[in-house]
Amino acid sequence: MFTVEKYSQNREEGYEQLLKQARALLEDETSITANLANASALLNQFLPNINWVGFYEYEELSDQLVLGPFQGLPACVRIPIGKGVCGTAAKEQKTFVVEDVHQFPGHIACDAASQSEIVVPIVKDGQLFGVLDIDSPEKSRFDQIDQEWLEKFVDELNKHI
Repeated sequence: MFTVEKYSQNREEGYEQLLKQARALLEDETSITANLANASALLNQFLPNINWVGFYEYEELSDQLVLGPFQGLPACVRIPIGKGVCGTAAKEQKTFVVEDVHQFPGHIACDAASQSEIVVPIVKDGQLFGVLDIDSPEKSRFDQIDQEWLEKFVDELNKHI
């Protein structure tokens, strides 16, 4: 799954390298848009077998997630809180690893090629900021290792948004 031969000896080492790259990219930058854009580009480069990676930011006034920086095909612009994988992860403020998106009740199909998904909520100072959303054209692409390290990635990103 993870391109370990390109970056390290195993997936955990690869993810550690990803975190180091993220720290270097985000350090001293104050633009949230720039940091989210670079984070999505970095994840797109490091993670194999994905077809979309990006961020949805929470818009309190409309109680929706709004499309932010991403890599991939054009995507759904607005997702109501509680709808689909992203909206549910945002509402419950917990990570969702979905092996088969077609089995997830209320799944919102922005890209018909997507088969599995991981969504990590971004909560800053107790308030929902948004979500990190990653899709794959393979079923069961994401696992506990991905969840653990992508949550660490979001923790690092949280220091710079």
